[in-house]
Amino acid sequence: MTSKGNLYTSYKEGFSKNLEGQFLFDDQGLEITYRELDSETAKLANGLKELGLSEGDRVTVQVSKCIEMLYLYLACVRSNIIFHPLNSAYKEKELSYFLEDAKPSMFISNQETISNIAELNLEHNINNLFTLNDDGSGDFSSIAAKDSDFVTVDCEQEDIAALLYSSGTTGQPKGIMLSHGNIASNAKTLVKTWGFEQSDCLLHALPIYHVHGLFVALGCVLMSGSRLKWHHSFKAEEVLNSIPDCTVMMGVPTYYTRLLKHDALNSKLTEKMRLFISGSAPLLDETFNEFNQRTNHLILERYGMTETNMNTSNPLKGARKAGTVGLPLDDVEVVVVDEENNLLPQGEIGNLQVKGPNVFKGYWGLPEKTKEDFSEDGFFNTGDKGVIDEDGYISIIGRSKDMIISGGLNVYPKEIESLIDKIEGVQESAVIGLNDEDLGEKVVAIIVSSEELTLDEKEVIAEIKNQLAGFKVPKEVKFIKQLPRNAMGKVQKNILRDTFS
Repeated sequence: MTSKGNLYTSYKEGFSKNLEGQFLFDDQGLEITYRELDSETAKLANGLKELGLSEGDRVTVQVSKCIEMLYLYLACVRSNIIFHPLNSAYKEKELSYFLEDAKPSMFISNQETISNIAELNLEHNINNLFTLNDDGSGDFSSIAAKDSDFVTVDCEQEDIAALLYSSGTTGQPKGIMLSHGNIASNAKTLVKTWGFEQSDCLLHALPIYHVHGLFVALGCVLMSGSRLKWHHSFKAEEVLNSIPDCTVMMGVPTYYTRLLKHDALNSKLTEKMRLFISGSAPLLDETFNEFNQRTNHLILERYGMTETNMNTSNPLKGARKAGTVGLPLDDVEVVVVDEENNLLPQGEIGNLQVKGPNVFKGYWGLPEKTKEDFSEDGFFNTGDKGVIDEDGYISIIGRSKDMIISGGLNVYPKEIESLIDKIEGVQESAVIGLNDEDLGEKVVAIIVSSEELTLDEKEVIAEIKNQLAGFKVPKEVKFIKQLPRNAMGKVQKNILRDTFS
């Protein structure tokens, strides 16, 4: 007997009628049926068991997007082992923090990272280290057992399926505990909301180390038994070539702005597509309108976050309003409140809160922080400022935490500022996001330097490049005499944004 609580059971209910059908294909000849998917994940699940991993253990994986990572995710889910994916761009300083905090029983990464793991000086000993390189080499394949029969573990919906890290503008990143029920309920709702059927084919060019590519895109396909056109990364020319093979595409706004730069994007190319979805960052009205003019398709914008998966969506049938993230999903409540947690009337900007089966269990090892981010009536404080219009459509006005979203990826200024401030000759710094046609927002560092030393933009960028993932590295550095501050001494980043925009 398998438990209805296990996420994989929910996935399999969706694809079990199409076991011989195609699950995934790419342009390099890779083809996988649902039966093969079920078999490969069973072998890996048996392998994890043989290595001594048990329910609740963490498996951390930091590799480039590949089918093996997808198999491993599902093997962990089937085993009730917590899957912990990391962006492959993270450097040593970031990596050591995540490994120390999550305390995994297994870590999978490329040969170079695994070879140098002693240099991370971890207090936590990781018993199982495996390699998986970009070219597919490494000893990862040795994990899989021969037995392709595995009974999916009986578990509760409240059990943790995945651990993903986010952060505020201060302090260290926080582990977000997403349960089997969180992910399953949201995927089921999205299949219905977006009209997914077995006949669909999803164009998948997203990364799979965060919610958008892993839970939203993959969940919709598995629960509808539809197909996936797999891209290892987003390359505009390759995506344009795949559009005629597909019916749905999910992307970040940067994908759409890059597609619009190509003359090949037109209504003839997109005639078989039924839906283009955008999320992870705000979609500009200009992008929405130009895409509609070129393709006769209105991009469907939605709103989610790591802690909640998806919360709202513009409708499949009905008005899609540019500049809004649509209406609350069927099983999600969204409210706008003031600083005292009082409900605000329609049209007033306030703090956005959400409640529903999609909302995470809490922060890993931080019960006090979890309590702080939930209201007494059980709503999660998103940290976003929002407004609800007369038709119930929600618009995100800004972020109360000065987070930057660059190319669909979250960048937290405090992390970069703390490194810049250590550079000799820096008195203080502020990191802001400025509008960028390609990335949505670009990271810009504003620095007050000491009079004794002359700092160079290239030197600052090079210093940060050695320590942080590329998407966090400032694209520009500006030097000023002093940072604008309010009466409380807080840096007024809104003034900096206005000054340098």
